[in-house]
Amino acid sequence: MKLFIGNLSFDVNDENLRSAFEPFGHVESAAVVRERGSNQSRGFGFIEMPSRTEAQAAIDGMNGKELLGRTLSVNEARPMPERSGGSRRSSGFSNQRLDTRRRDGSRRKSGGGSRKGGQHRFNKRSF
Repeated sequence: MKLFIGNLSFDVNDENLRSAFEPFGHVESAAVVRERGSNQSRGFGFIEMPSRTEAQAAIDGMNGKELLGRTLSVNEARPMPERSGGSRRSSGFSNQRLDTRRRDGSRRKSGGGSRKGGQHRFNKRSF
């Protein structure tokens, strides 16, 4: 069973995490999640334990306890939600074109925008 460990001190490493949870049973893996570029801790990590009973004992024993000056938050890890858009970073907007229709079904004019007097973006003589 995989456990999520939150509110970790930035000084905690994989071995500190493993040794803190070993009294509750066998720890298959212990990992502190780190930033890619700086390798600094992101303040959370994961523990994997083979037995559900050992994992529940670890949750009961470590949730709310202090490790290197920080109070831990320990619970069962949930699957990460699906991300849309592949590997590109999203700005929060969809890749689809925005609907430019008005309520009455007509389309908005494109071009002039908010420029005064119908001025165009480029002077025709510049071409």
